Amino acid sequence: MYSARPGGHRFRPALDRLPVAVSGAVTVVAGGVLALGLGRLGQLHCGWFAYAAYAGLSALLGAFSRPSAAPVIGMAAWLCCNAFAEHRRGELGWSDVGAESGHFALFAAAALLHSLPAALPRRAVRVTRLPIA
Repeated sequence: MYSARPGGHRFRPALDRLPVAVSGAVTVVAGGVLALGLGRLGQLHCGWFAYAAYAGLSALLGAFSRPSAAPVIGMAAWLCCNAFAEHRRGELGWSDVGAESGHFALFAAAALLHSLPAALPRRAVRVTRLPIA
């Protein structure tokens, strides 16, 4: 018997996730706000703290987004991290293909890992068909 009813304590309705374009826009705005916060802390430079902060931002936004938005979130987080944390003053720089693609992969993977549990199907309700007599 299906025991999770809409009024019960085990019922968790499926939430609507942010579309891909909205996820990218929110990531750009949140990345700018995070850059302001990192500047206040004095951590607005190339280092592990800035990468961890932007990876956490990607994971947080990935939890509210669809899995197909993970590359867009990763790219927007990489743009903000590269422009404001690594090279400062809003200018993009290119270090190396391996380094930059590694940063992008880290941000996209963080967003994808936190968006996948929401994409899994909810509990299936089994229905049996009665034979016709």
